Order: sequence, then structure tokens, then C-alpha cells
Amino acid sequence: MFEPLQLGDLQLRNRVVMAPMTRSRAAADGMPTDTMVEYYRQRASAGMIITEGVAPSADGLGYCRTPGIYNPAQAAAWRRVTDAVHGEGGLIVAQLMHVGRVASALNKPAGSATVAPSAITARGEIYTDQQGMQPLDSPRALSLSEIAEVVVDYRYATELAYEAGFDGVELHCTSGYLPAQFFSSGTNTRQDNYGGSAENRCRFALDVLREISGVDGAGRVGMRICPDNPFNDLQDDDPQETFDTLLSKAAEFGLAYLHTIRLPTGRVDNLALGRKYFAANMIGNESYSAVEAAAAIAAGAVEAVSFGRDFIANPDLPRRIREGRDLARMDFATLYTPGEEGYTSYPPLN
Repeated sequence: MFEPLQLGDLQLRNRVVMAPMTRSRAAADGMPTDTMVEYYRQRASAGMIITEGVAPSADGLGYCRTPGIYNPAQAAAWRRVTDAVHGEGGLIVAQLMHVGRVASALNKPAGSATVAPSAITARGEIYTDQQGMQPLDSPRALSLSEIAEVVVDYRYATELAYEAGFDGVELHCTSGYLPAQFFSSGTNTRQDNYGGSAENRCRFALDVLREISGVDGAGRVGMRICPDNPFNDLQDDDPQETFDTLLSKAAEFGLAYLHTIRLPTGRVDNLALGRKYFAANMIGNESYSAVEAAAAIAAGAVEAVSFGRDFIANPDLPRRIREGRDLARMDFATLYTPGEEGYTSYPPLN
């Protein structure tokens, strides 16, 4: 776990990766805050930090207090985060997350839209600061020209991320968000080149990967997946076929890594499927203990493991694992509340 690792153009000093986690501490306009600068700086001893999901456009926002990277002012604010992490010797990647239909207009800027591959409303509710829990918006189906514009939004967000000092970007392709809405049969009923067959449904995610890889090479680009994940009312008739199609083509880009969430209750062995196409650059995720992570890395099942909840309450998690220290427990009540409590308030050792 504490040997260095090369993933594409990314040089990790250890294999304890910080997983992307929504924490809802950004400003209302999607700007990173001073508290976010400190939060990421505290956790810079990770082999690599993957940020919370960052919207590539105003339409891509959906939750309250989540950040964006779709204008130069946001990029300048993110520069303070990357400088803080690099100042501690760390590595940081921006996760690009367009939520698509998983949104409320109350959490989005005026004039933005809730869009999806098809006009199918997700079952569920979402929290808003103004009115508490609200039903998810009914989305508008994207036209072909609008799909092309969204792909360009991802490219521009990648350009801004590199200007902001990020070492790479990760395309969020799970949790029921826009790329997953496109490649899942239950959320995509289109009759054009972006719907129908698995190849057509995967076209959007592959278009985005191609575009963002063109900014400065695929060696700075990762992708996160979780086949058969039903989160946010996602449904797919044949996830094995869908992800065989997606990953076989994604592997051709020469991506830095594949970030795979295991799902014991799913119809697909996610880690085995990911390994089939990414034989030497896979990050495993979901409820690994330190002992299990070390064993998985030693056995060659994955190259690194990302930790979420443990990194919340243990800003110096790599040290605690290496020294065999007890881990602090996080406070669930402060996961998404504004302010420092439950965010930057967890102390390191000593």
C-alpha cells in the first residue's frame, strides 16, 4: 500500500487514494471556499485525492452547495485548493460530474436547465436549502446539437481544471448521473445514434472521454464506474453487455486508470469486469478495510484502493494505516451541513 504507483501520467506516492465525496461546502455560485482549501490540504498525504463531483456546466449542477468548474473565476478559486495540496506534496484530480436529471431547480442557477438523454423523471427526492426535500425535476431530453454542446462543456471544464493546477480529471460514469443515464436502457429511450443498441447508448460517454483526452492526453484522465448500480433510479436490462461495450472501447484511449466500485449484490462482478479491460491500472472502491485493501493490492486484484468515509474523520489516514492506529469515526449528522464542523474539524494524530 505504501509503494509508489504510476497511473498514466500520474505519479502516486502511495496507493491510499481519497475517494470523491459530495460534502456540500461550496458557495451558492459553485465557487470553492476557504474551508474547502483547508479540507483538501489536510488530506494531501493520500497517494491521490479525487475531488467531490465538480459540475462542467450550470446545467450539470443538481445538489445544494456543490462546486463547478465552468468559468475562469471558479478555476481561479480551485487554484487555491490545488496549490494547498501541492504544497503538502500531494496529487489531486478533479472529478467531472454532470448530474443530468438528478437535480432540483432550487439548487441550480437561474436560467439553467435540467436535462437528460430522455424526458424520464427519476423517482426520488433531493434536499434543497430553501424548501427541504423536494421531488426530482422532470428533465428535458437533449437534442443532438445540445449533446454536442455538453461534450464541449466537458472539454472546457477539463481545460479549466488544468489551468487551475489539477493533475488530472476523472469522468464520473456512475451513481445515476448523465453518462450513466445515456448508457442505461431504462433511462435512454432515444431512437437516434445515442439510443437503442449498447454501442449507441455508450456513445455519449465515449465522446466525452475522447474530447477530454484530447486536451492533454489520456494519461491524465480516469473514469469511475459501478455496473448495475441502481442509485438514483438507474436501470439497465443487461449491464454485462453495456459495460463490455463501454470498457472495451474506453480501454483503447489509454486512460490513466479505471476507478471501479464493487457491488456485491449486483448481477455483474464489477472488479472482474474492470480487470478484463484494465489489466494494470485499476483503483478499487467501496468499504475496504485497511487489511482488505492491502491484501487486494498484494494479490494484484487492484493497483490501489480509494477510501471515502475513513478519509472524512481521519485526515491523515495513510499514516494511521501505516502505523496501525485506530481510526476515528465520522459524524453522520454533519456530512452535508455548511461550515467547518464535521468537515475540517477532525484532528490529525498528535
